[in-house]
Amino acid sequence: MAEAITIARPYATAAFAIANEKNELKAWSDLLAVLSQCVADPKMQSIITSPAVSNEQVITVFADVAGELLSGSDAQNFLALLAENNRLQLLDEIAVIFEELREEAEQVMTADVTSARELTSEQQDNIAAALKKRLGRTVTLNVDVDDSLLGGAIIRAGDLIIDGSALGKLNRLATAIS
Repeated sequence: MAEAITIARPYATAAFAIANEKNELKAWSDLLAVLSQCVADPKMQSIITSPAVSNEQVITVFADVAGELLSGSDAQNFLALLAENNRLQLLDEIAVIFEELREEAEQVMTADVTSARELTSEQQDNIAAALKKRLGRTVTLNVDVDDSLLGGAIIRAGDLIIDGSALGKLNRLATAIS
């Protein structure tokens, strides 16, 4: 996995540079998301890896799936470069790295919040505001519910993890006692 990320990073960086230069970060983000979903499909994997299918045919299939998202020549050239270098399987990693670069450039961040109960919109707004103050970025939340936490929540934002769950507190107490 680490090797795939290492190989994907220059491609993601190049895609980001092109998108950023042309003010098309959102369009490229959408395109890479669609292409990474395509690559995850087993049927598409068999097309990509088949020696009987040319790079041009593979690109045509991607173009059919992506539609207008793949309308720019830069995007088509990028896809052709990936095909030529046998890197189409890295589209998922490229999309992930691209999103990280995009979030950094736009000073935004996505945080995952797992709570014991459904959060109200006011609670979500309070968490987002507190994270914005702490991290200096606009934060969007992915909220999930996990009854096993007993109470509280766990927040993951980049490298920051805040475990305010009742289960986490009980585990820390048990560790401190023993």
